[in-house]
Amino acid sequence: MTTSFSINFDYRCPFARNANEHVVVGLAAGADWDVRFVPFSLSQVHVEEGDPAVWDDAAKRPELLAVAAGIVVRDRLPEAFGATHLSLFAVRHDDGDDLRDEQVLRAALRRGGADDDLVFKELADGWPFATFRAEHERSVAEHAAFGVPTFVIGEHAAFVRLMTRPAGDGALAIAATELVLGLLTEHPELNEFKHTSIPR
Repeated sequence: MTTSFSINFDYRCPFARNANEHVVVGLAAGADWDVRFVPFSLSQVHVEEGDPAVWDDAAKRPELLAVAAGIVVRDRLPEAFGATHLSLFAVRHDDGDDLRDEQVLRAALRRGGADDDLVFKELADGWPFATFRAEHERSVAEHAAFGVPTFVIGEHAAFVRLMTRPAGDGALAIAATELVLGLLTEHPELNEFKHTSIPR
């Protein structure tokens, strides 16, 4: 039976990278999941009271660019989304590059198999930023999402930090994701479980 769930993302977060990579690798390994990848803005979460929303602040537009590009690939080039999603995460977490730089993003899009000219044409039309805002605000309103990564399955939502990446291991990726989904649906009484120290 297919499991439907969503996971949110902002390319700046290493924990979002870990969790999203588990999901992408699991899907590539044949996991029977119907997944919605939902954009979320960490910039918006940190807006000071009384300041304009990031969507309305022209100076903040570059901070939204990478996720908006991911939305274009998700909605217009879905066959390239998995590889491009991971490529956009790699910009910051592997390459140490600037997600606000158009040329850096274009290279990451091409590396993932997406048409960078098409993506930037769609970005110029503006709709990806409107979609970004709508999906972020819906996550906050419907699921009280406050950060990334947040998994949602049915009425259950949880902020989850996976400390490791799957390293291309599809079985590991599926097992880790299924563990998260099982805890969400089968153990709603478990609200917080956090190790007090991290083995080094």
